[in-house]
Amino acid sequence: MNKFFIILIGCGSLAFAQGQSAEHRPFVLNGHSWLNQQAFIDSGARCGAKNFSADEMDDNDKQLKVDRELARQSGLTLEVTAGTIPVYWHVINNGSGLANGDIPDSQITASINVLNAAFASTGWNFQLITTDRTTHSSWYTAGPGTSAEGAMKAALHKGSADDLNIYSSNPGGGLLGWATFPSSYASKPLADGVVILFSSVPGGSAAPYNLGDTATHEVGHWMGLYHTFQGGCNGGGDVVSDTPAEKSAAYGCPTGRDSCRTKAGLDPITNFMDYTDDACMNTFSIGQDARMDAQFTTYRFGK
Repeated sequence: MNKFFIILIGCGSLAFAQGQSAEHRPFVLNGHSWLNQQAFIDSGARCGAKNFSADEMDDNDKQLKVDRELARQSGLTLEVTAGTIPVYWHVINNGSGLANGDIPDSQITASINVLNAAFASTGWNFQLITTDRTTHSSWYTAGPGTSAEGAMKAALHKGSADDLNIYSSNPGGGLLGWATFPSSYASKPLADGVVILFSSVPGGSAAPYNLGDTATHEVGHWMGLYHTFQGGCNGGGDVVSDTPAEKSAAYGCPTGRDSCRTKAGLDPITNFMDYTDDACMNTFSIGQDARMDAQFTTYRFGK
């Protein structure tokens, strides 16, 4: 398949006890229970993508500048600002039927539609190329960094750096998903991609994370974005100037939340890179769009 890019030339279900307030309401997701939704967020199950330290983020962005300057000196002045990203979807199941993670094609199509709606303002869109289905009990529950994850991806990964591999499975522990970052591709190409809980797709049972935006969030990482709450109220945050500083991850949809009162702007709770419920998320910022373009150009385009 020919890829088309627009180029600029330039330098589980939710259960709760009725009548309880949210902070005291038990939170149940994919068969796992937490004291409340805050405890779920604090557990790290919302996203298993690598959590970079401030020093690592600084090193990453210094390296990005070096890599972009080397490309410029080599005469590679293409800046990819939009385009169509081929998607290879790998359904990892524990047997036939939805209860075993064998999601239907209709939910995969709906997931691609959600991705395209989410990224529409950035100019990036996604096209499903193939779907394959694998029944494998250890891959079905593989977590980030495990030997099972490595074996799964080594066997199933398709394409190159600018192709998106999505694996839907049931990693366990209530984990919703994780992703690799663009700069990691060169050293670990077969590990590249996004893994999501199968029931987080549109119409799945993982309410309030069942509208498809777990994939949106993880693809944001795959395109080079950090969490909006990265670094809290101090330092460089998520290295994007137009996402206001945020002390900690938000959940639910806390309109008017201002966790960094000495910094300008309310918390970016509608941003896809926060931890709010799917129904609350609807935004990538202009700065995030620019960062995705730079990361894709440097580490993915044509690699």
